Amino acid sequence: MNLSTLTSSHNQRPLLLPSPFHSRRRRFRVSLPRCSSDTASAPPSTQQQSPPKDLKGIEVLVDKLSPPARLATSAVIVAGAVAAGYGLGSRFSGNRYAALGGAVALGAAGGAAAYALNASAPQVAAVNLHNYVAAFDDPSKLKKEDIDAIASKYGVSKQDEAFKAEICDIYAEFVSSVLPPGGEELKGDEVDRIVGFKNSLGIDDPDAAAMHMEIGRKIFRQRLEVGDREADVEQRRAFQKLIYVSNLVFGDASTFLLPWKRVFKVTDSQVEVVVRDNAQRLYASKLKSVGRDIDAEQLVALREAQRLCRLSDELAENLFREQARKLVEENISMAIGILKSRTRAVPGVSQAVAELDRVLEFNNSLISFKNHPNVDRFARGVGPVSLVGGEYDGDRKIEDLKLLYKAYVSDALSGGRLEDSKLAALNQLKNIFGLGKREAEAISLDITSKAYRKRLIQAAAEGEIEMADSKAAFLQNLCDELHFDPQKASELHEEIYRQKLQKFVVDGELSEEDVASLLRLRVMLCIPQQTVEAAHSDICGSLFEKVVKEAIASGVDGYDAEIQKAVRKAAHGLRLTREVAMSIASKAVRKIFINYIKRARAAGNRTESAKELKKMIAFNTLVVTKLVEDIKGEPSEISAEEPVKEEEITLNEDDDDEWETLETLKKIRPNEDLMEKLGKPGQTEINLKDDLPERDRTDLYKTYLLFCLTGEVTRVPFGAQITTKKDDSEYLLLNQLGGILGLSGNEIVEVHRGLAEQAFRQQAEVILADGQLTKARVEQLSNLQKQVGLPQEYAQKIIKTITTTKMAAAIETAVTQGRLNIKQIRELKEADVDLDSMVSENLREILFKKTIDDIFSSGTGEFDDEEVFEKIPSDLNINKEKARGVVHELARGRLSNSLVQAVSLLRQRNRGGVVSSLNDLLACDKAVPSQPVSWEVPEELADLYSIYLNSDPAPENLSRLQYLLGINDSTAAAIGQMGDRLLNSTAEEENFVF
Repeated sequence: MNLSTLTSSHNQRPLLLPSPFHSRRRRFRVSLPRCSSDTASAPPSTQQQSPPKDLKGIEVLVDKLSPPARLATSAVIVAGAVAAGYGLGSRFSGNRYAALGGAVALGAAGGAAAYALNASAPQVAAVNLHNYVAAFDDPSKLKKEDIDAIASKYGVSKQDEAFKAEICDIYAEFVSSVLPPGGEELKGDEVDRIVGFKNSLGIDDPDAAAMHMEIGRKIFRQRLEVGDREADVEQRRAFQKLIYVSNLVFGDASTFLLPWKRVFKVTDSQVEVVVRDNAQRLYASKLKSVGRDIDAEQLVALREAQRLCRLSDELAENLFREQARKLVEENISMAIGILKSRTRAVPGVSQAVAELDRVLEFNNSLISFKNHPNVDRFARGVGPVSLVGGEYDGDRKIEDLKLLYKAYVSDALSGGRLEDSKLAALNQLKNIFGLGKREAEAISLDITSKAYRKRLIQAAAEGEIEMADSKAAFLQNLCDELHFDPQKASELHEEIYRQKLQKFVVDGELSEEDVASLLRLRVMLCIPQQTVEAAHSDICGSLFEKVVKEAIASGVDGYDAEIQKAVRKAAHGLRLTREVAMSIASKAVRKIFINYIKRARAAGNRTESAKELKKMIAFNTLVVTKLVEDIKGEPSEISAEEPVKEEEITLNEDDDDEWETLETLKKIRPNEDLMEKLGKPGQTEINLKDDLPERDRTDLYKTYLLFCLTGEVTRVPFGAQITTKKDDSEYLLLNQLGGILGLSGNEIVEVHRGLAEQAFRQQAEVILADGQLTKARVEQLSNLQKQVGLPQEYAQKIIKTITTTKMAAAIETAVTQGRLNIKQIRELKEADVDLDSMVSENLREILFKKTIDDIFSSGTGEFDDEEVFEKIPSDLNINKEKARGVVHELARGRLSNSLVQAVSLLRQRNRGGVVSSLNDLLACDKAVPSQPVSWEVPEELADLYSIYLNSDPAPENLSRLQYLLGINDSTAAAIGQMGDRLLNSTAEEENFVF
């Protein structure tokens, strides 16, 4: 699409028509940016030339006159016209007035002609300016002096409308020609060219901004007219570039000179996005010139280009790093292609490494620029290269990067040593590739281990290690040359030793030559004894474990001479220490023991459980014991006696003399007759002490002990049971079970003691059912004690516990029912009965409250502070302060109740009850001193006082009662004189009323 330049025609105007400068209409000639289809026909840097304009009519005359000549001509024309008018008026009219009128008329016409002549000057100047600019191949070469010269030539001002309009047209054409088509990118010199041309024209910023807006309108209208989607996209891009370039041309003033938002309905954010995107594309085009040989001048130029593009530092940094990453990715892709090429030769690895060296060189140059003192003047983003965000940032490409890293490590170690420079290069390469520390170390360790192993083989073959004065120093020096971790080297030494050992034990044993060879290897590689033992334990132990499992799997009937020979050969031929061999055997045997234990626990009754435990004992005696003898290399006749002696020692050392009376404990000790009958006992070195908790082991032992006591129970039809007693040989099996379970002598004694106590307690509770201990019952309990073999001390403790429990229940029942008072409590304490454990604190508090309530209702009027507040709480072992609070609370409530009760008894004519109630009132007052009481009928209070007065009370009680009843001394004296007469008269009056 070729958009022609829109120009305004300059037609010749009549002489007397008004000058165009009086018109308010503005004329603009705008050239739109070319489409991509015009790119081939018109170079983007050359303005499309407009055809020259011709002068018409009076403009030709004006063009030939200089400003002074034009003014003189104008004066001559006016003077001539006036003179001619005056002459004509005088000639035809003959009077002076007519002459003056003619002079005025022709003078006006001459003035109009002169004005038209001068008014054409700006238009003539504009035409000449247009033709002058059109003659330039490059309008940017136009100078301000040239325009000033044209304006001076015709005596016009640059602010004249016609001349100014021509300048605006020229500026608009130039801007349109400088802006590239929509499909092309900005070159970066557009802003400088436009600003320079604007300064050359001398056009003001508001006029220039108006031209930019007019170009925008033309593009916007063109977008609405085109129907092609691609053309619409190109016009949109052209409009975006116009906005971007315009904002750069006018700088900060663009916010008010370029009203994009008001004219084109675009938001500020859209303008910012346009500026940012175009700035990025422009800066990216600048970065294309950046290569691997970048220097400081290029970085400074890029920084200046970024500033001119008005691109933020963050975006500029990202673009620079992206460009650096692309350069690095080119080398990486080439290196990967070389390594993966099927037809590559041996030098292919060297070529790939050379590509990586170029990457490292480029990375080092960027790092040096980052550390430069003038780094602020350089382009943003200078620093180490990273592949993050690029083609190789992902799991799919990480394997290729690992392949490159591995190739570089292999090349660095190809000479048998790793230089410091190569180590630093590997560190940089790891950071560039984004490899994790573990990934890089794994690759380096793999290659370095192979190189170290190769050096070891070479040194051993040449005898360097054996001839070295210090083999440790030789190995350390080798690690330093390869930068190999000594700890990893030690692990490699162990691996080599294990491989050698596995090779030697293929036939199931180690010969003397094999042992010597392993010792020589151990000395050369400085392998610690602990590592050697661990290797032998793992490798030889696994072989020995296999033999042990086969021996165990043979069962109680299959452990024959052939298996015995295989065990002895494995135990001694593999050169295992006795501790290691026993540990391996113990692990396998204990698994079998655990299986027996599980089946015993899952059994339905005690008899079945005991049978499973008996199978385990037999397995221990017939298989495990022989296995232990073969491992230790002991003859059978020796092993038959030693375990018995050890068992006896264990029991004799652990048992106390007081448990010698336990019958079940006596039976587990073997005698000569039983030993001859049962044969040798089983081993106890392999046991379940560390596999089962003590509670489980003692429960299993107790289960078999109860089986020994009760015998085998057989169920018969109709729900009956038959118990078959066993002989004392079962107790010897019980002894062996204790050894298998790993029970100590004290633990075994504890089980027997607990069972004996349980049996004695059950029988004693039946005998002492009512808690009474009589002489006959004492003898009966003594016989029971001797029968179960329980020591006297423990028997008495059980008896005391039973009687105490029974007594505690009786005491608690008595307290609850109110049949126990403080006197009986004191008698029980004198009899050393522990009431604190028998009676709960709550019941003791209830007993205290009941005791105090009895004191307040005794009718004696007595109240002992020491007894109530000190002795009784101490006897009941309750809190004294809490007890005091209970007393006060009861006293306050009881005092008013005692008064009511006294009045009630008064009305019933019960004098004794009245006196008792008044004594209770006084007792409550002694506990808590009270104020005088109030009553609705004062005469009744006087009657109460009179009755108490006649009961011969203590003076202090009578005085206190007088105070409490509120009776004054005169009334009290009168009542005393009247005696019973007051009460009798009152009674008669009541009868009369009745």
